[in-house]
Amino acid sequence: MSSASVHLFTIFGSISADMNRIRKNTYFGFFAIPVIFISFAFLSCESDIETVKSFSGEEDMPLQTMKNAEIVYSDSGRVQIRIMAPLIQNYPQLEEPYLEMTEGIHVLFLDREGNVESELSSGYAKNYTEEKLWEVRDSVVVVNKLGEVLNTEQLFWDEDRRIIYSEKFVRITRQNEIIMGEGLEANQDLTQWKIDSIQGTIYLDDDE
Repeated sequence: MSSASVHLFTIFGSISADMNRIRKNTYFGFFAIPVIFISFAFLSCESDIETVKSFSGEEDMPLQTMKNAEIVYSDSGRVQIRIMAPLIQNYPQLEEPYLEMTEGIHVLFLDREGNVESELSSGYAKNYTEEKLWEVRDSVVVVNKLGEVLNTEQLFWDEDRRIIYSEKFVRITRQNEIIMGEGLEANQDLTQWKIDSIQGTIYLDDDE
């Protein structure tokens, strides 16, 4: 499989590729205009799904593999979310298509001025593309602009509702306390959150 670099832009519904910037790795962009419209574009050795399936005989194999990839969500030209992943594998041929990031992701949620409002990182991620639902797991960390830190082992991100939630054990570390519990729901910026069942609170001294 060859490796290349393509920068794709969706501007009012049109897509253009900058072929002068072809490099070793594969980068791709997702732009939403308005918020919900997302264009997908992938570079692969085989583009015809049925041809690949009949050739490989494996419906559960990824049809596209991208290295050092970036997904960008934008609204009216303003970048809202940037998602970086060392490896993305695409499974569009399945009944429930998805993207899989087995080497983890790093997500930046941006405000109108382009400043980072919160960051999310995990060791594994999966995007159910038709449902616009992300599952992240393995050492999940979310940090908001106040420096508050959420730790858990599994988290879901709903793109349309712009919320994150978990049914697992969660820990939120604030300036003067650590709150632990089961289950959480918050906005994707982690500026408003609620733990379903608080199991304990540890108060920290100023010196700590």
